[in-house]
Amino acid sequence: MNYLDWNVVIGTVEPHVVRIMTPRSSGTGFLVSASADGTTCAIATAAHVVSDAHYWEQPIRITHQKTGKTVLLRSTDRAIFLEEANDTAAVIFSKADLPFPVQPLDLAPEGKSLKFGNEIGWLGFPAVAPAELCFFSGRVSAVRNSGREYLVDGVAINGVSGGPAFWNGGDKVTLIGVMSAYIANRATGETLPD
Repeated sequence: MNYLDWNVVIGTVEPHVVRIMTPRSSGTGFLVSASADGTTCAIATAAHVVSDAHYWEQPIRITHQKTGKTVLLRSTDRAIFLEEANDTAAVIFSKADLPFPVQPLDLAPEGKSLKFGNEIGWLGFPAVAPAELCFFSGRVSAVRNSGREYLVDGVAINGVSGGPAFWNGGDKVTLIGVMSAYIANRATGETLPD
């Protein structure tokens, strides 16, 4: 199987990525859908990134990574669909507000999942460098929930939640999911080294 260089993959994904800030949290999102007439778009993110702002009708600031263009969406400027059981959300708003690519990236086919050992990547804005889009990668360690959830051996830091997870096999980038949780190994009750 052919694989793209990670720098090519990152360059392909970056124009679809946004930083999301609310009065109480921040995270990452990415273009997942656009209306046929080009007027509206949907960004995917983790539910925990936008749920408080949704419930309390607070504003959400979205910054397009590639251009730095920012939009402030008040509750009347957007619709939010939460799927809290899977920690995913979609924020729908006017596509004219941000310069996204015309077409979103390909999504993994429904009912298909990667096998153990495949390397995937993800992008996000970690709290340690909140203005910097950072790349992370790891290998699929397990597939759970009928192929709807991956356990990955890798790093995710606060702020990366909601970022796109992707695979670069077959000469193209395929979105496989949303970064939603980091589970530290704390079997001994001690903190991990920095």
